Amino acid sequence: MKPERFRTIIDVHLLLIRDAEILLAQRQGTGYADGQWHMPSGHLEEGESATECAAREAHEETGIKVDPTSLQLGHTMHRGHETELPRLGLFFVATAWEGEPVNAEPHKCGGVEWFPLDELPAEMVPYPRAGLDNYLSGIAYAELGW
Repeated sequence: MKPERFRTIIDVHLLLIRDAEILLAQRQGTGYADGQWHMPSGHLEEGESATECAAREAHEETGIKVDPTSLQLGHTMHRGHETELPRLGLFFVATAWEGEPVNAEPHKCGGVEWFPLDELPAEMVPYPRAGLDNYLSGIAYAELGW
């Protein structure tokens, strides 16, 4: 009998970049990383492509519209963790979208703000911060927490 294939959670992160700045949202009220900054992100849902997920999350969290076909994969991270299931993080880059980002989920987000790529806040969620740093360094793939 063959062992069952391993399945993992796929996280999709969206790097909204304009004029050497990135849009970040401050988490609040979810119990996970409250007060820390993170880019728009979420989990892949059944029947959804990764780029469709990124576009959906961008709209849900910031109100903007992103064409999934315009997204470019900037980084992939395989993340292990001592107490959580491993994750595969896909970091997509968007340089064009419709609308101006707003805090569309005030019950989960304390606000959205543009940060210069060379002056990121110290209070970022570590896993997405590592993915962003790798993207900015031109690293296509990395592993964290194994």
